[in-house]
Amino acid sequence: MAGRRELASVFVAERLLGKVALADRIMEMLQGGPGPKPPQDWNALLDQLEAAHRDFAKTVAALSDEQLHQKVKFFVGPKTMGEVERHWLLWFLLHDQIHHRGQFSIYLRIADGKVPSIYGPSGDEPWM
Repeated sequence: MAGRRELASVFVAERLLGKVALADRIMEMLQGGPGPKPPQDWNALLDQLEAAHRDFAKTVAALSDEQLHQKVKFFVGPKTMGEVERHWLLWFLLHDQIHHRGQFSIYLRIADGKVPSIYGPSGDEPWM
């Protein structure tokens, strides 16, 4: 099921993108070409996601309030770069993760998987 692997790898790529953008190195990343392909093995991909998440969390935790309000370069439209405050970038990345998590829940449903409670109970995981 290649689709779930690619979708799951989006979460890894977002963590890497976020770390690069928070360091204001997005232009360097763009010049480097496409990043690494996701591992073929599902467990290796999950390990990669866990490591990327821990690394990103450390990066965010190390930012001071002053740094959160400093501007960095990021995408603000199609083929358009602009300057945004780091705290705005973090909100953007959070909302994008929410969007992709919704996509993932659809993949689960299509594959006859059980959809866990995400924002409250689901049909497969009721709270009552």
